[in-house]
Amino acid sequence: MNSVVVEKNPRTISPRAVLGIVAVGVLLSSLDLFIVNVALPQIAADFRGAQISGLSWVLNAYAIVFAALLVPAGRLGDRSGNRTTFLIGLGVFVLGSALCALAWNTGALAGFRVLQAVGAAMLTPASLALVLAATPPQRRAMAVRLWVAFGGLGAALGPVLGGLLVELQWRWVFLVNVPIGVVALVVGLRMLPNPAGDGGRLPDLVGALTLIGSVAAFILALVKGEDWGWGSAGVIGAVAAAVVLGAAFAVSSRSHPSPVVDPALLRLPNFALMLGNALLFNIAFAGMLLSAVLWTQTVWGWSALQTGLAIAPGPLVVPIVAVAAGRLIARLGAGPVLAAGGVVFAAGILWWATAVTLTPDYVGGLLGGMLVTGLGVGLTMPTGFAAGTAGLPPQRFATGSAVLAMARQLGLAIGVAVVVAVLGAPAGPEATLQAFQRGWSVIAGAAVLAGVVGLAARLPRPAPAA
Repeated sequence: MNSVVVEKNPRTISPRAVLGIVAVGVLLSSLDLFIVNVALPQIAADFRGAQISGLSWVLNAYAIVFAALLVPAGRLGDRSGNRTTFLIGLGVFVLGSALCALAWNTGALAGFRVLQAVGAAMLTPASLALVLAATPPQRRAMAVRLWVAFGGLGAALGPVLGGLLVELQWRWVFLVNVPIGVVALVVGLRMLPNPAGDGGRLPDLVGALTLIGSVAAFILALVKGEDWGWGSAGVIGAVAAAVVLGAAFAVSSRSHPSPVVDPALLRLPNFALMLGNALLFNIAFAGMLLSAVLWTQTVWGWSALQTGLAIAPGPLVVPIVAVAAGRLIARLGAGPVLAAGGVVFAAGILWWATAVTLTPDYVGGLLGGMLVTGLGVGLTMPTGFAAGTAGLPPQRFATGSAVLAMARQLGLAIGVAVVVAVLGAPAGPEATLQAFQRGWSVIAGAAVLAGVVGLAARLPRPAPAA
């Protein structure tokens, strides 16, 4: 029997007000995926020269937990009420941000980032549900586009805002979330709609935990491979743990009535392909962003603000290209556009591998590759999302979208680990240049593989007019 979702304590609520409130949470959670990159060198100096292999967990702890909990948190919101889930998630995120600003070493900071990620995973799917609940049906498509745009804005503003805040002190990267989040909490308590939950099954939290453990063990093997030795017992044990936990995740997904990844989704047109494309492309994307930050700050000696401004042209290209990509898809199909996006992104990275030198030269070395990678992102990410969701039935849209987002976050985490593993700890300027060139070649390879996987995507043709 279908149940009707009703709102507890109904009242007139402005859809714009609801969008404005939840957009704060979405923007902050997206921003924190990218804003911390430019702060890593300053964090290392403050924590007495912490190694990049350790600091990478400041990025990866957030991405892995955020990814694994997105789908369970979305189901929890549907079950218990999205207003409550959003507000608790925002409160947890704000608390985690405050604790991150007080962190005393790398381990504490990575641990508090996990708390941030739990909050972000709770608030993100609940925020979209609240927007849809408050918006009339005829205006929901525009509301969803605006909701997505706030997430993209976080990616674009992250490096620049991070650079500005690090000029004050790196702890401001986290502390700035607190007053903004508290205001959103207070206003949200008064104004957000309160649709009743459906009281369905509890989500598969065991599956989420095994996924977190599997990815974390694999990343541990990558980042510690050079220190421990690639054939050491520690690395082999970490890989074995990743395989065992991955198998446990697959078993849980097949047997649980509310799994993190519903196996039925993988049989839908394009869906499995777009999971692979999202994973591979975001490995490349994360590698690009982290390598640019490390090169400009540790090799060229630039400030965090200079680095943020240097990265900004790439994200600014993305929305322009994303609009044009819609016309290309109509003419060529999704597969060729995804393939082109992967190849173009790889070309931008290889630009760096051939043009960047030890002598700082932004226009001749870094800028061209940054613009070209932005072109690749604009061709790939919106197209991949459209192709991945095109075959989803309406009742699976939210879940399917969350799984695609999960693949993206896991790709970001693995990409950071790959860069750390490939760069190692080179001795001397020339060795550093060669290490980055190897890293850029690996990143370009991941982007090309993403394009190859995406080439098989097919969007359904619209039905002819009657």
